[in-house]
Amino acid sequence: MQSTVEETVVTEHWIAWRVNWSAIWIGALASIAAALIFGLIGTVVGATSVKVISSWKTISFEEVAIAVCAGFFSMVIGGWAAAKVTGIRHSEPAILHAVVAWLVAIPALLLLLAAGAGNAFGGWYGGFVTSPLVAPVAATPDVVRNTALAGLTTLLVGLIGAVIGGWMASGEPMTLTHHRTRKAIYTHPKGSM
Repeated sequence: MQSTVEETVVTEHWIAWRVNWSAIWIGALASIAAALIFGLIGTVVGATSVKVISSWKTISFEEVAIAVCAGFFSMVIGGWAAAKVTGIRHSEPAILHAVVAWLVAIPALLLLLAAGAGNAFGGWYGGFVTSPLVAPVAATPDVVRNTALAGLTTLLVGLIGAVIGGWMASGEPMTLTHHRTRKAIYTHPKGSM
């Protein structure tokens, strides 16, 4: 007895997400402005300072909390602004715009820090660019490692914030299984793909 096996060939259609660069720039600028505001607030209340991180024992809990919250919420604001200005109603392209706004904000922030604005953004962002006044002290391996760890933590927490901000702006429920239950509404005019 011979059995036959039927094969079904499914062709995949790629749908390109259109990138709205105006919204991305607005999101990046909003996140930089929010980071500046949070950094200045942290300085005013005395929770942040620009100092060399030679040991984690010299950093207070308030300084860590302010730095983490500032990095997170500034990128939530930027990601939300990027996705909201675009007007996207699905979470995936909204998150894409938020993450690209985060990517654009990083070099812009580094340029501002290199221009001498490190004190205004708080101690952890200021650690990306070493001041010439602190260079002799900052040459120890512990200081370099701790400063890099503080900067990396702030950036990664900011990335998480950007993803959440973009997701919030989409208006979709924030569950990981929602995309499986919604129907695809992407349509393309003839000849656009």
